[in-house]
Amino acid sequence: MASKPPPLRPVPRIYLATPVVDDPSALVASLPGLLAVADVAAVLLRLQMTDQRSMISKVKTLAPAIQNTGAALLLEGHVELVARAGADGAHLSGIAALEEALPTLKPDRIAGVGGLETRHDSMLAGELGVDYVLFGEPDAQGKRPSVEAIAERLDWWAELFEPPCIGYAASREEAYEFARAGADFVLVDDAVWADPRGASAALAEIGQAIRQAHAAARSTVSAGQGQ
Repeated sequence: MASKPPPLRPVPRIYLATPVVDDPSALVASLPGLLAVADVAAVLLRLQMTDQRSMISKVKTLAPAIQNTGAALLLEGHVELVARAGADGAHLSGIAALEEALPTLKPDRIAGVGGLETRHDSMLAGELGVDYVLFGEPDAQGKRPSVEAIAERLDWWAELFEPPCIGYAASREEAYEFARAGADFVLVDDAVWADPRGASAALAEIGQAIRQAHAAARSTVSAGQGQ
């Protein structure tokens, strides 16, 4: 009796990280339109460090522009502000930060983690109950693994583990590769904000690349099943 083929994964969604935000007014005006051009599942808000009251005010200013589109709002760090500011969760870097944050975030908020240098760290994050793992983001010196290494890690995780995996893409081409490799989400930041054509054009193109990668993967699976 032939084994049943695994179900095809859904089209990966976009996880959009903001530049470091000091004055949120420009983002408040542009985000609703920007988030409408592609399938954005979540926005990672990077806040300029200041006093807590000011940071909470900035999050509350931006939250409707994000959450009213159906996207989740996560803070980069600042776990202590998540509930008070009405965010949906936080993104942490490294196992130690994740362990410290989990009692505050769980069970009502999202806890995601990057900065996972080894497979062991990734598996430990999964055992701790993380909501997603991120692979491929720059370290403190701006260095990243190769595209091939990131794609391999995504493929490994997607095959074996339940929590979603996210690939950090620095370009449209990387977004395609990581979507093809099995990422559930693709995180983009400067690939969108620094594009000379404007953020909307860049984000729409990245969304198109992700859909193309998913279609290519689907064709490969169908061809394999037909043999």
